[in-house]
Amino acid sequence: MRQAFADGLVQREQLWITGKLWNDCHEPHEVRPALERTLADLGLEQLDLYLIHWPLAQRRGVAMASSPEQQLSLEQVPLAATWAAMEALVDQGLTRHIGVSNFSGAKLKALSAGARIRPEALQIERHPLLQQNDLIAWCRENGVVVTGYGPLGSSGANRPPLVLQHPQVLALAAQRGLTPAQLLLAWGINGGTAVIPKSLQPARLAENLAAAGEMLDGELMARLTALDEGRRLIEGRVWCLEGGPYTLESLWNGELVPGG
Repeated sequence: MRQAFADGLVQREQLWITGKLWNDCHEPHEVRPALERTLADLGLEQLDLYLIHWPLAQRRGVAMASSPEQQLSLEQVPLAATWAAMEALVDQGLTRHIGVSNFSGAKLKALSAGARIRPEALQIERHPLLQQNDLIAWCRENGVVVTGYGPLGSSGANRPPLVLQHPQVLALAAQRGLTPAQLLLAWGINGGTAVIPKSLQPARLAENLAAAGEMLDGELMARLTALDEGRRLIEGRVWCLEGGPYTLESLWNGELVPGG
């Protein structure tokens, strides 16, 4: 980025750069140093958006918890305390906006209720098989911008790409003259969310970008919306003090006890 700025290829103001606070930096005194490390790594003075990556805390230096002892309970590190430190980052000019990622509606509403600066953005898994429309409606009513990650679904080591190869997606994409990926991205954008597909291949990057200008009619949107199964495809497990591990689905649905 520094070279691109120096060459005049792009100006900093033309880029939107988002960072995330990892789980081992939730203690309030760790929040600013974590962002400062990100800024140093990127060669920047300010982010556009900084997100709490997950609504759970780990002990400092733990990249991925593998035992309950490596977790910190919400009583030890309340989300409200972490959020207050996030608010201070805005005051200090280190990020323009703050938000959260992987928060359920209940957690987002609770955090918003006591916040001085309410969360401005929410990043969640979203595709036609997992739409979370009630949560998105609440965000729209309360001025929270939603970004859908995994908009093309997620294929695990032993699982095919269930969204990209869904028969309805294939048929509707062919009918509309789009690739399946373009149809899925256009569905997300037409539904009022940002989408963040990932690719390192220039041809696919161009294909994905071309979807931004595609408008889908009401019937096509409705047929894709009818595919909702509430099916989470991003896999993973978390440990908590009560024993774990728990699936991310359990964490999202609030099935962990308050200290977990």
